[in-house]
Amino acid sequence: MLKYIPIILLSSLLSARCFGQLGGLINKAKNKINQRIDRRVDQGMDKTLDKAEGKDVPGAGSSAPAAATETAGVSSYAKYDFVPGEKILYAEDFSQEAPGELPVGWNSSGSGEVVTLDKFPGRWLRVHKSVAYLSANKASFGQDYTIEFDLLLQLKNNGWMYPQFLASLLASHDLSPDDNTLLKDYKQFAAATALIAPFEGNTSRALFEAFKENVSVFKGDLVNIGQLQNWYGQPMHVAIQVQNQRFRYWINGLKVFDVPKGMPAADTMNQLRIEVGATNYPEEGYGVYISNLRIATGLPDTRHKLLEDGKFSTNGIVFDLNSAAIRPESAGVLKDIATVLKENPSVRIRIVGHTSSDGDDAANLELSKKRAAAVRDAFAKDWNIDPSRIDAEGKGETEPIGDNKTKEGRAQNRRVEFIKL
Repeated sequence: MLKYIPIILLSSLLSARCFGQLGGLINKAKNKINQRIDRRVDQGMDKTLDKAEGKDVPGAGSSAPAAATETAGVSSYAKYDFVPGEKILYAEDFSQEAPGELPVGWNSSGSGEVVTLDKFPGRWLRVHKSVAYLSANKASFGQDYTIEFDLLLQLKNNGWMYPQFLASLLASHDLSPDDNTLLKDYKQFAAATALIAPFEGNTSRALFEAFKENVSVFKGDLVNIGQLQNWYGQPMHVAIQVQNQRFRYWINGLKVFDVPKGMPAADTMNQLRIEVGATNYPEEGYGVYISNLRIATGLPDTRHKLLEDGKFSTNGIVFDLNSAAIRPESAGVLKDIATVLKENPSVRIRIVGHTSSDGDDAANLELSKKRAAAVRDAFAKDWNIDPSRIDAEGKGETEPIGDNKTKEGRAQNRRVEFIKL
């Protein structure tokens, strides 16, 4: 009986069109599962996953069972052209949230809790199957905006279909962005959904669809993202960029969608909705986590601000926690600035690192100096920019541009500034 479960689940979660397109995939999955029926299930799986979800200590988790591979360097994102919005509207890393609880201001149709993971820094929101979540954002996104978050899929094949992951943008119109009706009826005004369907055998798929008043107004083709299974058990960076009707979506620098006219016209989105699909895996048999969520609005104008205004500041160059190691998703911004420098070889700049007020003042000052130097070194190593053209200094927390009492203000203050000399 087990071998028929994936087909039933898939048909209930995807449309008839998706089902038809996935016919070949289902047959592969069916055959694969048949081969696994008589295989002995790993007896240590439940124990490991229980620990990862924090069931040994309520509200706290530990490391995922799958060993994480080393994070790719900035140069591995050579084709990555994502650049985050200019102004941060909403930021959430769950660092101020109580473990074991749903984050303050979030809404959900079921349960969810903030946890810690031994192998991965910071705090994470664990999201559950068949449950929808609305963020605490209240501001309108505008017409040009970006959304970023880290996603961890803790999956181990046991014969059933994995839960799908859906990230949706929606417009609440006169309703509050966290209104209960939007948990279920989120397409009632306007919405756009990116669905990720994880599989084994390099056959993971993705689908983009947009809605207006509960009617589908755009539905793309299924996209293969075979690399996805290589990232199970380690954090992945998801980036979304919307420019009017254009929708783009990346996972770990891989461009999954680029739809020029996919977004519903004449609607302004103001909410991010997360949903995990149904699965026959028990709660202890899988884990889906998100963290480091940032929503930003506007289009940065790197060239104009650096060359004409003489100053460009960005929150798009990000670092590992309490470290000067540049995260690979910074590549798009670095490439933009490097291009300006290459096209204008006489231009010299000063890189200035800034931090929020979290932590010790002296430590923040030293960290900001190291981060500025790391950016200078990245230009030299990855873009062959002569380091003699670049000065680097750090100012720590001494020049805030946002309120350090708010999450958004602290995120705005963690920036790298470029000054034309």
